Order: sequence, then C-alpha cells, then structure tokens
Amino acid sequence: MAYAAISHSSRIFSPNKLDGKPKKIYQSQCHAFPLPLRSSLFRTGLTSQLGTGSTNSCVSASLTDVSLDVSLEKNQLPKGETWSIHKFGGTCVGTSQRIKNVADIIVNDDSERKLVVVSAMSKVTDMMYDLIYKAQSRDESYVSALDAVLEMHSSTAHDLLDGDALASFLSQLHHDISNLKAMLRAIYIAGHATESFTDFVVGHGELWSAQMLSSVVRKDRIDCTWMDTREVLIVNPTSSNQVDPDFLESEQRLERWYSKNPSKTIIATGFIASTPKGIPTTLKRDGSDFSAAIMGALLRAGQVTIWTDVDGVYSADPRKVSEAVILKTLSYQEAWEMSYFGANVLHPRTIIPVMRYGIPIIIRNIFNLSSPGTKICQDSVDDEDKQNLKSFVKGFATIDNLALVNVEGTGMAGVPGTASAIFSAVKDVGANVIMISQASSEHSVCFAVPEKEVKAVAMALQSRFRQALDAGRLSQVAVIPNCSILAAVGQKMASTPGVSATLFNALAKANINVRAIAQGCSEYNITVVVKKEDCIKALRAVHSRFYLSRTTIAMGIIGPGLIGATLLEQLRDQVAILKEEFNIDLRVMGIIGSRSMLLTEIGIDLSRWRELQKEKGEVADLEKFVQHVQRNHFIPNSVLVDCTADSAVAGHYYDWLRKGIHVITPNKKANSGPLDQYLKLRALQRQSYTHYFYEATVGAGLPIISTLRGLLETGDRILQIEGIFSGTLSYIFNNFKGGRAFSEVVAEAKDAGYTEPDPRDDLSGTDVARKVIILARESGLKLELADIPVKSLVPEPLRASASAQDFMQQLPKFDQDLAKQQQNAEDSGEVLRYVGVVDVINQKGMVELRKYKKDHPFAQLSGSDNIIAFTTRRYKNQPLIVRGPGAGAQVTAGGIFSDILRLASYLGAPS
Repeated sequence: MAYAAISHSSRIFSPNKLDGKPKKIYQSQCHAFPLPLRSSLFRTGLTSQLGTGSTNSCVSASLTDVSLDVSLEKNQLPKGETWSIHKFGGTCVGTSQRIKNVADIIVNDDSERKLVVVSAMSKVTDMMYDLIYKAQSRDESYVSALDAVLEMHSSTAHDLLDGDALASFLSQLHHDISNLKAMLRAIYIAGHATESFTDFVVGHGELWSAQMLSSVVRKDRIDCTWMDTREVLIVNPTSSNQVDPDFLESEQRLERWYSKNPSKTIIATGFIASTPKGIPTTLKRDGSDFSAAIMGALLRAGQVTIWTDVDGVYSADPRKVSEAVILKTLSYQEAWEMSYFGANVLHPRTIIPVMRYGIPIIIRNIFNLSSPGTKICQDSVDDEDKQNLKSFVKGFATIDNLALVNVEGTGMAGVPGTASAIFSAVKDVGANVIMISQASSEHSVCFAVPEKEVKAVAMALQSRFRQALDAGRLSQVAVIPNCSILAAVGQKMASTPGVSATLFNALAKANINVRAIAQGCSEYNITVVVKKEDCIKALRAVHSRFYLSRTTIAMGIIGPGLIGATLLEQLRDQVAILKEEFNIDLRVMGIIGSRSMLLTEIGIDLSRWRELQKEKGEVADLEKFVQHVQRNHFIPNSVLVDCTADSAVAGHYYDWLRKGIHVITPNKKANSGPLDQYLKLRALQRQSYTHYFYEATVGAGLPIISTLRGLLETGDRILQIEGIFSGTLSYIFNNFKGGRAFSEVVAEAKDAGYTEPDPRDDLSGTDVARKVIILARESGLKLELADIPVKSLVPEPLRASASAQDFMQQLPKFDQDLAKQQQNAEDSGEVLRYVGVVDVINQKGMVELRKYKKDHPFAQLSGSDNIIAFTTRRYKNQPLIVRGPGAGAQVTAGGIFSDILRLASYLGAPS
C-alpha cells in the first residue's frame, strides 16, 4: 500500500502573521498514513479544529504589519492584581449542573478581570486516552467509544445551551468528532500513535468544556471569550516526561492573543500547550493546575484559586488520620514538600511560576463554598503564632512500598568519590532515590528506593563494588524491605527548639522504631523511615501529638462489672473537663464482658454505653477487641484496663505490652502469680516505653505502690511493710468487740456489701496474701505465693461447704475460738487485727491475726479503712503511715482512674 506524508502541529491554529512575518500553516514534522486516507484527512482540515470564539477563526486571515501594530496598541494587555485566576478540574465540570455552578462562581466573582482555566469533563481525558489505546491496538470498539464521547458532550450541551450558541457548538463538536474519527482510523491502520498525535487527540476534552462554559457565562450577558491555550502557552519538552514553559515567548503570544480578543472574562483550556515548533502537546501530570499557575504568572495576577472537591489541604491524609484538619495557610515551600511526599496538594512544578511573583494560591471546595480553603503564600507563620509548635509543623505525609539500601564499610571513610560511585550505579539502573542518610563518620550510606526497584539496585551495587566487597573495604550492601517514609513538613521547624524532640518523643511513646533519619538544611522537612506495618500508627502518633490533645489515649475496658461500670461512670463525668482544662483526651473505643463487646471507631458515648451494648453489641472476642483498640483508629496511644479478677486475662499482659499497648489493672493475678512470669513482665516494662500500672491491686484508691516506689527510687531502704490490707476484714475486726459473735459481724458485713458473695474468699486470707506478695516483690524479694504462711479465718470443717449460704449457717458453731482470742486481747488492753507483713530484713512475708495496743495506729481504725505502715531506714522510729478507704467500687475505680491520668502524664500531658 502506498503511503503519503501528512504534517500536523498546533501552528495550524495560528494566524498566518503573528509577529509581522508570514508563517507556514503546516510544519515539517510528518507522519505516514495510508494513501486512501490522505484526501479525507486533508479535506477535513485539522486547521478548523477549534471552531469559533478564539483566534482559530483567523486561520486564513491576512493581517498587515500596520493593522497588527494598531491592534496591539489599541488592546494592550493589562497586567497586575486586577486579574483573578480560577482553575476548575474535571470533577467541577463533570455534569451540566456543575458547569452551571462554575458559571455562577465566575459571574459572582467581583474581580475586575478573570481568567478561568478548565479541564475536560470528568473522565473525558481517560476516555480520550482509551480511544488512542484501542485504535493502535486495532480494537474496532474505538468507534463506539468515540460515539460515547460525542453523546456525552452533545447531551451536556443540550442541557446548557440553546439557540445559536447550541447550534454553533454542536456544529463544531460534530466537525471535531469527524476529524478525530479519521485520525483514529489512520492510527488503527498504522497500529501506532506518536506522542504528538496522542496529545492532539486527548486535548479535545478541554476545548469542548471551555467552549461550553464560555457560552453559559455569556448567557448572563458577561463579556466573555474562550482561549485555546495552544496558541499562547509554549513549552519545551524535557527528558523527564515533563515540560518547561517558555515564559518570554508565551507572554508575547498572550499579548498578541489579547490584542485580538480583548475581554474581561476569559475561559482558557487547561492541560494543553504547544512546542516551539507549533506541535500540540500537554503539560503532563496535573497539567490544568500548571496551566493556571503559568497564566497567573504571565498576567501577574492577584491570586490563583484552584477549585477542587475537598475543603483545602489537610494536615495528613484523612483516609489514614480521621481527625486531620484543614490548614488555613501553607508557604510555597511547605506545599512543595508535602506534595513531594505524596500529599494531595499540588504538583511541585505548579508552585514554581507563582512563587516568582509572590502570587498566592487558594485551594477551595466547589461543593462547599462556605469553606475558606487553604492559602498557599510566601510566609505561612504569623508572628502571633511563633510560640505554637503547630504553626511550625504544618503537615505530615507518607510514602509506602519502599526499601532501604545500606552500603557500609570502613573503606568508605574519607575516600572521595564513593558516594558518586554509589549513586552513579543507582542512576544506571534508572532507580529513583527518595531519601539519603549518611552519618558524619562516613562509615555507611543508606538511601530509600521504591521496593520494585531495589533488587536491580542491589545487584548493580554488588557488581560495581565487587572488588571492594571481596577485599573487605566494604562489609555489605544490605537491603531492608517493607519500609515507609514519614515526613514532617513545616517552615523553619528544624531551627525551632522542641520540634524534633516532640516528633521523636511521640514516635518513641507509640513504640515506633525509626530505621533512618534525614533532615535537610532547608529546615522544611524531617524525614524518618519506619517499618511499613508501623507507618499508619506512626503517622497517627505524630499527628495526634501536634494537632490533637497533647495526650489522646484509646482505651479498652475489660470487665464492665461493678468496678468497671463504676469506672465508666467516673470517666463519663470527667472526660470533657479533662479535655478542656487539662488537654487530656480519653476515648473509650471498646468495652468487653464475658459474653459481649461493644466497639466503636470514634469513642463510645459513655452516657449510654449500656444501651449501646444492647443495641450494637457483638459476641465477645478478646483478640479482635484488642486489635480494634490498638489499630483500627487514628489514636496512637492504646491502653487496656482490666477490671476483672481473671487470671486468664492477666496472662495476656506480656503480649499486650510487647505490642506497645499500655496496661492498667486492679487485677492481682499477674503480679502475685508465678515469679518467673512476674519478672518477665517487669523486665519488659523497664525495657520499653510501654507502661504497666497496678496501683489499685493493693490499696484500691490508696497510694501504696507509688509510695513504696518513691521511697525506693529516692534511695531509702525498706525494712518492713505491715498493714491491714483488706477493707472487709478491717470492718469485721473494727466491729468485733463488746461481746459480739464473730459470725454475727461477718453476716453484718455481708449484708452491708463489704464481703464477696462468698465470705470465705475474704476470710481465707488469700487476697491479703496476694497483696503481701506484690509488695514483697516490689521491695525486691523473690517470693512465690506458696512461700507466704496464711492464717485462714475459715474453720477447717467449713472450707469444703457446698455453698456460701451453708457456710454462713454453720459459722456460728465456731465462734468460740475467736471469741476467746478477742477476750484475751481485751483483757490485756489490746485489739485483734488481721494483717499482712513483708519482712524485708529476713526476706519473708506472712498473713496472720495479731494483737495491738489500743493506742497503736492499727487499733484506731474505723469502718473499712486500710492502713499500711512503712518502716524504712529513714522512717525507722516512726513508720510512714498511709491510711484511708481500701475497699469499695468507688475508691477502687478511683485508683484505676488515677493510674489512667498518670499514664497520660507519662505520655506528655501537663502535670
């Protein structure tokens, strides 16, 4: 088959004389097409591609030098802040109604002059690329796909236009579709499309949306014309699939265009431009934003507004951090940094043209006009905010699916050219280096590359440095896979004291390990590399630290029984006050009982948690519950509060702490269980930033554990701890006097709710023994529970009673023995008290019934109070006494609450 040469370029849309000299309509770039298509392609005349309303109507016009000069002088292009630039993306003009909304915004803008850059209708650019793909793949469905494009724009035009405007647009639309059909047929036959042909085809979406929008605006009797920016914007393609604007040539062409099309409202096509040879091209990724920025720079506009479908720029990806906030302002450099690290802001090159003239960019939501959006300008930090760390750290962004490559060896230190050789090898395989980190010792260089490229990089480095590796000058080329980058971005934050410390402190307290760090002297970003699995948690941790309360904690309550329910009531009454007055944000993300559990993503409404548990509760699953509290929300700090007495639950503490979950509990089973497990638990606690608090295990709401630790940490030496640790037994022996029977007092205590449902649980002394073991271990003694001799108050014959009721019925038969002991004490001026003792000097503990003089502090108790005496090297002659209520749901829940607030303080809350 014979072939004919056909040339094309955007120069065909320009007048014959643009600068006083004759110009060829067609350039010399040629492409081969089958000969039978030649006549049809020339006959359709690509020169008529753009219809009316722009200079394309002047294709065959002939202007003299004189008339052109007069026109230029008469309609000289005004520049400056009187111009306002708007850019509307594909979503904004996706339907006829949305185009009307855009027109309303344009009409209601009171700027003296407006230039509006529009994208193709939503998904149209993808549809146009698909036409090219199908045609060059010789898929005949490109014909029906082109018909769908025609139908989409035709139906939109019928919704928007009428009369001559509709007829004119439809005529041009059908003409364009006819031309495209012929071009696509040629591509179909050739099985190939050049880049310039592709750019020419895909640019039609912008042409059509600009023409329709300008017609809609003119319906409101607004002076408006539309611009094919291929006649104005001249760009030079680069080797990196990008283009560089030729501002000087573009400015000259804009002035000439305006001289022929003077208007106070111009609707310009986004995305498309021309090369210096007049060949149609595009501005590549985010091209319409780039078009708007270039136009803003050419016109020295007052501002550029980018209209989109979000309220502005977020402080973090809202899909990963649900409480990300809209930023009011960003500097150009901050926006640049955030966009580089994947934030949905602007492409970095979009910012370059406006930076030159200090033109602000406003990001606004077309679907929420009440939102002011985000302003990107020269300086984003107000003087009044200088002391606020948040004003310096504006946002956080992440990049996933990376690998670290570490090249290390003693032979690298002080050797010029090593880094050059490393990155030359990386360049040779075409890999993109995301981040570089090198210690000042020059012993190693590590850098991050996309994971899909790391294998080729590692092989290239091993090949390049084979001799050095064999000789031992380099020790290894190591690859660390499954990494992510977290970048903190902010203006001058690196020179602001406290920012870096706060960032790394937040990561440490969220139990995040940092693999590498990079910080440039530009002071706009601090970059860390973390495990991919930790990336979202790390992002939430740092965002929470800078943008939420200083301490936001996700809580899971295990065991909503008497104590757990009381704690939930106390939290309900205090969470709002804590957040407002102390900046502590406590959120109960889940409640689990033995049968059901309640989970939420944002925090349970504690005023109706019982109701919600009935409505939305699901079958209890402790593993799922723990995973939810730790990972399924934006809060980095997680704590599980175990309000049970279940040894099975206590058995999970080690794994929870190892996963970075804090644990708070009144459950004595873990700390009084097997010694090896206790030591393992405490060792883990000391090695990590994860906290394990258990104040309520010994004294309910009394500060027993914290007092003991305070003594030890300040260098005091414990000699003995002696105390009445059971509120139940305190009540019983405080009232076991005046000839009253022991069984009578026990029954009274049970009726008053002081005892367990089965009083033998209290009278056995086991609970006191567990408290003694806990204090003994805190004092450094390595004792097992079996090492503690316990005086049980349950008569031997009744220990096997079938029920609590049977026990209570039989107990009066055994009153005589205790009555005798009580009388003996009374006769000698003493009282009986049931105590636990930790004898540190002799390294032992015991639980027994002892006699005390009536002037002894232990003899002066009332009600169910507890009392603990610390005899130490400092408090040897007069022991340190801690006394107060030691039993009851309110005080126990209060002790747990106190531990929660202590955790918040450790995590950064103000003290």
